[in-house]
Order: sequence, then structure tokens, then C-alpha cells
Amino acid sequence: MTTAVARPAQVRIEARRARIPARRRSNPDIRYRIENSSGASAANPPRAARGPRSDNPPHLPDPRTAQVRLSTKASKKARAPRVAARAARKANVQAVGIEQEISIDEAPLTLLREGGEDDADSMRARFEKMIRAAQNEICGAIEELDGQKFQEDAWTRPGGGGGISRVLQDGNVFEKAGVNVSVVYGQMPPEAYRAATGEQGGGKDMIPFFAAGISSVMHPHNPMAPTVHFNYRYFETDAPDGAEGAPRAWWFGGGTDLTPSYIFDDDAAHFHGTLKDVCDKHDEAFYPRFKEWADEYFIIKHRMNERRGIGGVFFDDMNDRSQEELLAFATDMAGAVVPAYVPLVAKHKDDEFTEEQREWQQMRRGRYVEFNLVYDRGTTFGLRTGGRIESILMSLPLTARWQYDMQPAEGSREADAIDAFRNPRTWVA
Repeated sequence: MTTAVARPAQVRIEARRARIPARRRSNPDIRYRIENSSGASAANPPRAARGPRSDNPPHLPDPRTAQVRLSTKASKKARAPRVAARAARKANVQAVGIEQEISIDEAPLTLLREGGEDDADSMRARFEKMIRAAQNEICGAIEELDGQKFQEDAWTRPGGGGGISRVLQDGNVFEKAGVNVSVVYGQMPPEAYRAATGEQGGGKDMIPFFAAGISSVMHPHNPMAPTVHFNYRYFETDAPDGAEGAPRAWWFGGGTDLTPSYIFDDDAAHFHGTLKDVCDKHDEAFYPRFKEWADEYFIIKHRMNERRGIGGVFFDDMNDRSQEELLAFATDMAGAVVPAYVPLVAKHKDDEFTEEQREWQQMRRGRYVEFNLVYDRGTTFGLRTGGRIESILMSLPLTARWQYDMQPAEGSREADAIDAFRNPRTWVA
């Protein structure tokens, strides 16, 4: 009898559009299949290995040395309801009408439609201008730190909108760093429109919507340097056909959060303190409110409610004050990314580390993948609506690790990190 030799657990994760059939690109649910070189898998183990039924299937290939492969699985039901945009999911319907992107050689001056409501003084135009300026500033700071340049891909859609993805991969400091901006024109179900506006009318027609945003994830090589994520967005609906006088909905959302593999108290205080200073400038109630929101949002429920990292700030559906005030707040928050994060990477990029610490970092990267593909609303929304797959999955690290039942030693730095992830701490007064 021939014994198959299993492959290492650390894998390289790359988004490949060609490998995902078009009919499956909008699937929000992801499962992991553990497969050894003999072809046996958790989904289909050898007959001899199939034991009695159990909640935890026995006799699977050793996950410590197994190859992990991502595969999609059809979802029977949409999840994670959120006002308006989330109401579409709660109604178990997909936003439709987002056209296929067309690659272009160079990013245009604007991704907005010409004329109409998208003139230079509109909130749509001003928000696009802000996120594109932020993309330039942040990419410039990262290039200066890393010494390599971002690769840029740009695209448009026939009916307006498009995006610009910038990715730095296999750099000197960063394993992978990406900063995306996008402008989307689409259609949303009437249930979402009614949830957003409180309007009882609107008929059965799909509701036109506009969305613009900037999103980014940066994964450094060194386990002592933290990963960062940020996202700032603006969403707006048009009145439905035949109801031109009906109210429109709009809101802002976003946040910035830190995911370290190892806890450095002074780093956490610097990061949270920088964000708090920006929040306090606009409203002293913002930071405690949005920190708690982040702590509650970035939970990996199937990992004993472990957080993805040490949080930061997170907010959504913000329309409780003027657009001018919220645009100013989003602008300042995006402007805080560089001073909050870049000094931390510069501080730790050359730190010494062991192979065991590198493996712990890869384990934490695995948690990052789990959260993004199972719970992150931006990722699942993009998959449901047929968005550009390379941009949607840009947030995933190049490498990650899943080790069976890994438990850090009591009193270790890894155990301290797990405690911080499970029990959110107060980093600044």
C-alpha cells in the first residue's frame, strides 16, 4: 500500500478570476477544504477512514501538514443585515445592474458619470476627490518605506463608475499591500430603499444607487510589524422611477483597525491615540462609541468570539448630522492612516524573530482570512454583487497557516495576544 506524502500547511493565497466560474463569483460563503496528495479530503475522505457520524469528522488528514485550498460553497441564505444595503441581504436578494468592468491603460481624471448630478460641487464628486487624494498620499508613504512601487490597475464600466487598484506584492517590507478606490452605480431592491428612507411607496422597481469608497489592507513581512485595514465610503440612493419626489437616502461609513501578531502596548496606545485625537476634533463621543463598535464588529464568532486584532474605530450608516460635517470627519480619518500606522512598521520592520514567531504570524493570517471571507460585509457584498474579484480579494495575505488545535503556552507572548483579542483592552484614556 502506498502512503501519500502530505504537503506543508503554509500556502500561498491568490485571487484568480479565471478559476472562479461566473455563476459562482457572487457566492458570499467560503469553506476550507483540507486535502492531501492522495486526493482524500474532509469533504470526501477514503472509505476506510470514514468513522461513525460526529460533529467533528474523525480520521481526517493531519491538518498540521495538509494543503489548504479555498473553495466556494453556495449559500442558501443571505446574512448580516445592515440598514438599506444590509436590507437587501436580509430580503435574500442581490443588488443587480453593476456592469462588467473594462480594463483601461490609465486612470481617468474622474470615475463619475458626465453631467447630471455628478458635477464638481456634488457630494459624489467631492468624496471621489477625497479618496483619490488619500490613495495617492498613502501609497506614496508606503512606497517610501518599502522602496518598491505599487502596481496599478484601472477600469471603468459602460454606464459610469469604475475603480483603481494599487497593489505592492513581495516588497522589501510588505508581503502584500493594497489600496483600492471604486465608484459604483447599481440597482438595489425596493426593500432596501424603504428601510433606508422609511418611505412606504416606491413600487416594485429596483432603486438606483451610488457608492464610492477607499479600502486598504497591508501585511508586512516581519511578525513584529502589524497589519492594518481601513475603509471609508459614501452611499446614496436615487428616487425610484415614477417617484421623483420621494426622499433619498445617504450615509457615510468606515473605520481603521490594527491587527498585530504580537502586542506592544506603546504601539497600541500610539495607534488608538492618533485615531482618538481625530475623533475628539469632531465629537468627543466618537472615539468611545466607535472603538466599541469596532470591538464588536471584528469578531470571529466560530473562534470563541476572538477578535481579528486590537480594533480601532468603526462606524456605519452615519447620517445624523450634515454631509459637510461627515465628509470632513471621513477626510480627517483617512488622513490619519499614515501617522497612525507607518511609524509602527518603520519601528519593527527590521526586528529579529524566530521561525516559531513566523509560524504564529501565519496562524494569525489564517484568522484574518477566516474573518474576511465569512463575516466581513464589504467582502461578502462585493462577492454577492459581482464586483471585481481581484480587488475584492486584495485584502487576503499571500501566505497563511492553519495548524490543528494550536494552543499557546501559558504566560507566553502568544497567550497575551490571544487574551487581548478575546478581551478588548483600553489603550488610551
